[in-house]
Amino acid sequence: MNPRLRHGIGLLRAGLPLLPMALIAILLFLWAYHPAMLDPTQLGWVLRGGDNGENALGMHAFLHHADGPWHTPLLNAPEGVSLLFTDSNPLLGIVLWVISPLLPGDAQYVGPWMLLCLFLHVFFSWKLLRPYAPAVIPLWAGVLLLTLLPSLFNRYVHVNLMAHWLILWALWLFVDARRAGRLTGWAAVMIAAVLVHSYLFVMVAAIWGSAMLERFFAAPGWRERGRLVLGAALILAATGGIGVMLGAGGDFMRPWGYGKFAMSLDGLWNPNFPGFSAFLPVTPPSGLRPYEGFQYLGLGLLILAVTGLAAGVAAKPRPAEGDLWRRLLWLLPALLVLTLIAISNEIEYAGVALATVPLPAFLNPVTDALRASGRLFWPCSYVLVFAAIVAVYRFRPLLSEMTLAALVLVQLIDISGMMNSIRAYHYGEMRVPLNNFTRDPRWDTLIASSRDISFDAPDVTRDLGRFQEIAWRAVNHGVPVRQAYVARWSAATMERYQRESTAFRMGERVPGRLYVILTGTSPPIGADIEMIDGVVVVRPAKR
Repeated sequence: MNPRLRHGIGLLRAGLPLLPMALIAILLFLWAYHPAMLDPTQLGWVLRGGDNGENALGMHAFLHHADGPWHTPLLNAPEGVSLLFTDSNPLLGIVLWVISPLLPGDAQYVGPWMLLCLFLHVFFSWKLLRPYAPAVIPLWAGVLLLTLLPSLFNRYVHVNLMAHWLILWALWLFVDARRAGRLTGWAAVMIAAVLVHSYLFVMVAAIWGSAMLERFFAAPGWRERGRLVLGAALILAATGGIGVMLGAGGDFMRPWGYGKFAMSLDGLWNPNFPGFSAFLPVTPPSGLRPYEGFQYLGLGLLILAVTGLAAGVAAKPRPAEGDLWRRLLWLLPALLVLTLIAISNEIEYAGVALATVPLPAFLNPVTDALRASGRLFWPCSYVLVFAAIVAVYRFRPLLSEMTLAALVLVQLIDISGMMNSIRAYHYGEMRVPLNNFTRDPRWDTLIASSRDISFDAPDVTRDLGRFQEIAWRAVNHGVPVRQAYVARWSAATMERYQRESTAFRMGERVPGRLYVILTGTSPPIGADIEMIDGVVVVRPAKR
């Protein structure tokens, strides 16, 4: 055969899995979300007063005016704000910043990121399972089961956290001894994780730390151990440096406290929300747990876990498994720590508080940084599902195929209500026009004539959708906004908010500044006010 033809056939065979991967990702996206979300020029659905709106707004401001790595001065002026704290995506921001001259001026990248996450999730699921799968059908059934975790799709209002593929990437590196010792591979996933979201970085770092520990003890000599320690230190230094550039490590306010967003002990089999399971009953958790602590596996994966345990005990290991189980044992300490953090010191079962464990005050900065602790169980779920799938592969080929196919069907049926609820939510969003709250054309004239914009009261979350639309217009005109809805408020910024709000209440007005009075507050007496779209604004005083 002609060498060029042979090479072409080889490339074609290597690329063939990409087609089913893309098909699975697209079908799952369309099952849960609206196809128009993939259009970057569709903006109305994101500027609705949620985290996705801040994600889009932060990226919009950064691409229009960046004054440093991942930082823009157009929001939270004059301090500015990092993409990390607007729930935007620093990793995506790098790529978009490079090609920004080619991008439309008004665009959102939330929807495209969601589809990319689904594709990469399928891709790394396939890479993780391929060495252990006995045939094609069990392989793709396993890929589907790894991808059908409800916690993945339920992150639709905070889409950076849909990057569960980072967990799978880290697991793929971990399970193979040769890959686990390649520091360049770990550097790539660690840097990607710190650039996507701090919580995902903690999860990936737990897997990486386990790999480094295992490789350290497995190294044949101290020279190899020294190389490993040096490489690990460099990775920590690089990711730590990136974290500092993103704004981590500052003096932040702690309004919520640890334990409020924790995982309940019944999280794996409690759907949390009515209709999220076709088979299992719902017991709503208390407080703020239902969303961040959402860890429901779905009936198909719950049955898979039990079946995998039975197969692991009753069936003989396959040669393909190699030293997989010994390696997974090294993960157990990290997974145990992640589980304890996810449950938090406020322990709950089926909506009932069981105990509160006092924590020393010196842990406050750490626990506040992990206040949405319920998320941290995700790596445990993926290891559980992965191990169960590999164990089921021990069955005879036909039994393995039938078992996994049946479990995929059960999982699809069980979570169909959840997916229908998510889809209905987004189909409702797509009917919302751009500038839903600020339709009057006077807004652009007023904003363009202003030096900057201040909102009163400082807590813009009380009318966040309106804030996002006005701030979006301000970014288009290059006008700084003095507030922002951020993941963390610094003490200095909060002090400035209060100082400026008090001065405004006392009748002081900064020349050239447009004041927007949000719902629930009143303008000061004698202010030069105007009503636009039901919003009171104080026109800029002459400079």
